[in-house]
Amino acid sequence: MGRRRAGLSWLQVTPTCQTGPVSGQQSPAICSAKGCQAAATWAVVWNNPRLHTPDREKVWVACGEHKQPLADYLAVRSFLKRVEPLEAV
Repeated sequence: MGRRRAGLSWLQVTPTCQTGPVSGQQSPAICSAKGCQAAATWAVVWNNPRLHTPDREKVWVACGEHKQPLADYLAVRSFLKRVEPLEAV
């Protein structure tokens, strides 16, 4: 049997991706936390150094309630670069 990888079970807010058609109109960003439909106001900027070059930045967007749990999840893995207001990105 293979070794089981620890998943996100300890994290109460699982990050998700936004999907859907892209239109010419801007719509408000929705929080990346699983199941959250709140408007995002924060950018959680991260990078996995094993996969990405140092200049590559990935962004999860978060509402005020989920900003810290998402940042903590990334910080534990040393992926977190910074958290900033969404309009700054």
